Formats: sequence, structure tokens, C-alpha cells
Amino acid sequence: MTPIIGDIIQTVGNLASDLITTEKETRQLEIDEYNAETKRLESQTEINKIEAASSSLWVSGARPFIMWVCGIAFAYASVFEPVLRFAAKVWFGYAGDFPVIDTNLTMQVLFGILGLGVMRSYDKKAGTSK
Repeated sequence: MTPIIGDIIQTVGNLASDLITTEKETRQLEIDEYNAETKRLESQTEINKIEAASSSLWVSGARPFIMWVCGIAFAYASVFEPVLRFAAKVWFGYAGDFPVIDTNLTMQVLFGILGLGVMRSYDKKAGTSK
């Protein structure tokens, strides 16, 4: 009975050693994955440049449209609505409700866009951008 268990353990050990890679192989796999991801991101950057240069409003206008929508929602929620509500209640005695825009999603998008712009500006200033 012992020789059979020993053979099983030896077989499992041999299979495990075949599956375990060396540190050099692991490092090379990580480098290959990094290079593939870098190439994918560079390709996406080129696509973004082509889309931004397009004369079609449907292609090049998507990002500006999102920024305008978020900017208008932010301006309404933080400037126009409070001022108009104040004026309507104080000067005209209006007691009704004003429309409320849920700005959770628009603020997340707007701050994300602004954050990316700040990161890009920092990269240009630091000289780390391409």
C-alpha cells in the first residue's frame, strides 16, 4: 500500500513542478502583459485623436456634449436655481417648488473629466507627456 501512495505523491509532485514557473518566466509574462496593454492604450489614443479631428459633429462632439451637459447641470444646480428661487420667493412671493436636478451622476462625470484635465496639465508641465 505504501508504494502506491508514494507513486501518487511523486506523480502529483512532478505535475506540480511542471506547472510552477520560474521567477524569470513569471517576470517575462508580466512584461509581455504590460507591453500588450501599453500597445492597446496607444492604439486607443490614436483612435481618440482621429475622432477628435473628425469634421462630423456626431464623432468629434461627444466629449464636448458631455462636458456642456454636465456644466449646464452644475450651473443650474449651484447658481441659477438658488438665485431664481431666492428672487421668486422674495420679490414675487412664489411658494411653489422648483425643479430639482439629481446631480450625482453629472458631478461624478464632470469631476472625472476635470480631474483628467488636471492630470494632463500636470504631465505637460512636468514634461512626462508624449
